[in-house]
Amino acid sequence: MGKTFKGIDVSQFQGNIDFGKVKKSGVEFVIIRAGFGWYAHQKDPFFEQNYKRAKAAGLKVGVYWYSYAMSEADAKEEAETCLSIIKGKQFEYPIYFDLEESSQFRKGRAFCDSLVKTFCNALEHAGYWAGLYISRSPLQQYISAYVAKRYALWVAEYGSRCNFSGTYGMWQYSSTGRVSGISGNVDMDICYVDYPAKIKAAGLNGFRKQAVSPTSKPSASSTKKTVTYTVKRGNTLSTIAQRYKTTVAKLVKDNGIKNANLIYVGQKIKIK
Repeated sequence: MGKTFKGIDVSQFQGNIDFGKVKKSGVEFVIIRAGFGWYAHQKDPFFEQNYKRAKAAGLKVGVYWYSYAMSEADAKEEAETCLSIIKGKQFEYPIYFDLEESSQFRKGRAFCDSLVKTFCNALEHAGYWAGLYISRSPLQQYISAYVAKRYALWVAEYGSRCNFSGTYGMWQYSSTGRVSGISGNVDMDICYVDYPAKIKAAGLNGFRKQAVSPTSKPSASSTKKTVTYTVKRGNTLSTIAQRYKTTVAKLVKDNGIKNANLIYVGQKIKIK
């Protein structure tokens, strides 16, 4: 296993946080609740403060949005409200759709998949790296293997190991962690993916795409090569993105692809 990163996730329930102490304790990133539901007044009252202070302390930051959606239309509204709240900020970690209401799970796998896809696709369309936060048991029951792989996956399972057999980027292993700078319990996370490097390189989450440093001539950065890839049998945008160290959102944007799930053999995909 490669390098792992130590993090926490917080909301208004942690109250005033001393992020300087959090950083000194060895925490590298924090996922902050931006809000919940689909109304602007459901913004987390501590979001602005938490974002500002975490950034000032030198922590890497991501966001989660707690869902109450009971239809695709609700999930779209939640995405739009979330986007309006995070606009103008920069995030080194994904924007996660937090799915955990039993009323949602009762409506079954196809329904849960549709909520995740609706929210995450709206975020990707707006230039963000989108993900799903969910507990391991409902993940196995109510999320298809395709959706679990399609977005950044953050799995909650408390204990000494995560028993999800698929691939995931982050694991929330405790809800009763203790960290200097926070009074009371806090969720603890381990990340297995270098999201900051990938997000910055792809120019997502409010970052501008990093130009390749010019070697001799200053104009070298403007002549960055575009690779044209011809789709082969069995390819998905996800596998192509992984191969070229980019993201599905970027490929969709650069190629004007209407449906990320529909690519065909022989199609030319430009990778910038």
